[in-house]
This record gives sequence, structure tokens and C-alpha cells, in this order.
Amino acid sequence: MNEHVTIEEIDKWLIKIEEIVPKIEVVEPRGQGWYTNMKAYISDSKHFRDEGDLVRGFEAVVWAWAIFEICVDLGVFAIDK
Repeated sequence: MNEHVTIEEIDKWLIKIEEIVPKIEVVEPRGQGWYTNMKAYISDSKHFRDEGDLVRGFEAVVWAWAIFEICVDLGVFAIDK
């Protein structure tokens, strides 16, 4: 399965989300848990990538992005641009 997912693709999305994380403001108390989970998925993505499990590495970064985008859409996160 790894022939369809590359380290470069995982790193591309990790770099992008890691640039955004410091700009995130959690504006609702319920968002703190989501923020913690998002960061855990980022960490998991790196772990799986480093272990050579590229599919799970990519899935984890996709989950991190999903949490981020949903929380922004719901007004739970704000972004300091």
C-alpha cells in the first residue's frame, strides 16, 4: 500500500499544519480537547512516517486537518493571520 503514499506528501501537509498551529486561538472551552487531539494526530503522523507506515502517517495528518477545518468552521478555533 505504501506505493501510493510518499513521505514527501506526508511532510507537505505536516509542514503546512505546523505553520498554522501557533496561530490557532481556542475561543471556546470545548475546543481545548479538539486542539489537544489535533496536536496528537500531528505527532502520530510523524511517528507512523518515521516507522515507515506511510498510510497511517498520511491518515493521521488528514485527521489533524479535518479537526482544524471543522473547528474553524464551527467557530471553536480562530486563526491569527
